[in-house]
Amino acid sequence: MWSGAPWCVACETAFDTWVRQHAADILWSVLGGGVVLAVVGVGAPLLVGPLASAAAAFAGFGTLAVLHRASVRRRRQQFIAGVALPRAYLPSPDRNNT
Repeated sequence: MWSGAPWCVACETAFDTWVRQHAADILWSVLGGGVVLAVVGVGAPLLVGPLASAAAAFAGFGTLAVLHRASVRRRRQQFIAGVALPRAYLPSPDRNNT
């Protein structure tokens, strides 16, 4: 599991270059947030009242944020696992490349 700790400069650059091939991942996050926004924004006023529909914006944004973080975490795991590059091309972790 990715710990969120910063990577060395070479690893971060290699990941940044690789992840650009998967730039469409943001579409699923935005779509998920939009669906939650629409469902809560339309359904809440019908079921609870108009004031409850204000929660739709927060629910939609929360969904977008969670889905985006999950996508980034999944892509980092794929990158670490060597889906992007053979393991020999990744900088060794014992070098200090800062």
